[in-house]
Amino acid sequence: MRKTVYNKIVEEGDIDRVNKRNIALKNDFLYYLASVDKSPQTIKQYGNDINIFFVWNLKNNRNRFFVDIRKKEFVNFQGYCINTLGWSPKRIKRVKSCISSMSNYIENMLDDEYPNYRNVICKIESPTNTPVRDKTILTVSDVDRVLRYLTEMAEYEKACAIAIAAFSGMRKSELLQMKMSYFDDNHLEFDGALYKTDRIRTKGHGKKGKLVPKFVLAQVKPYIDNWREERKRLGIKNDDMFVTQGVGDNKTNKWRRRSSLDQWTKQFTRLFGKPFYFHSLRHYCCTMLAEANIPSDIIKDFFQWESIEMISIYNDIDATSKFGNYFSKDGIVKQEEGNVGMLNKR
Repeated sequence: MRKTVYNKIVEEGDIDRVNKRNIALKNDFLYYLASVDKSPQTIKQYGNDINIFFVWNLKNNRNRFFVDIRKKEFVNFQGYCINTLGWSPKRIKRVKSCISSMSNYIENMLDDEYPNYRNVICKIESPTNTPVRDKTILTVSDVDRVLRYLTEMAEYEKACAIAIAAFSGMRKSELLQMKMSYFDDNHLEFDGALYKTDRIRTKGHGKKGKLVPKFVLAQVKPYIDNWREERKRLGIKNDDMFVTQGVGDNKTNKWRRRSSLDQWTKQFTRLFGKPFYFHSLRHYCCTMLAEANIPSDIIKDFFQWESIEMISIYNDIDATSKFGNYFSKDGIVKQEEGNVGMLNKR
């Protein structure tokens, strides 16, 4: 399993001791976020991150009123996060972003109360964003081997989770929204090369997020078919792809959608022989498309990214290891553009 540093920063009773004016500011800011249609999950995260800062301010900065906190004191907080808490640069930037957003709210919306207030957090340089955990890179043989094992062991639901993630690059939250009905013949597109699901909630602004269909390579079909047959045997009529048994009001067993796939992570780590996390399959899918010479604008549209710059984040191909494909003793080797159909010949 990948290691993450966890620190218990907000102890029981700490929030009760935080400057009441700061709590009032936070609550007003969170109410404002709700009024501009931020998702409940986003608002909750903002509240938690602001609480962390306020507790630091309570214990290390005389519980000062937020509006009166100086630039140097914000720098001290950042130093505390780095040197005492051992936070990653990414986490520091996230918490700073929450605090900065509240500062913008005060400057722009409460200017009648605090006319001289200015957001100074955005002027403080953040630490360099270097990775603190080794990235897991999965190969085609890794994924094929695990899918073959899960199929042989009749663990068809788990095989579907790996296959859909690998052949679509979906996030965990998107996987949980998959329906069996999304994988019938009516959802096949482009001469059967891809499944196009109904619109689901993806990461984006607002409570509903961004509602878009997802594309899944048709290589997922045998794993869906195995799970479909197993579901018939188990009497599962729920259309959700990933289900678990619950107890109904009449104390009879019934099936309901899983709330998480995290319970499988340890087993998948053991099977892959390296730390597993579902986001590694998002990298896997992007890398697979890039290795097939799919044009960048097609990969962008497949993932429904706003910019092709995202490809450089998720493509795990080591450019220097591929030099032999592009250069020879005779000079540059001309490349042919690929197409989606190439992927079905892996």
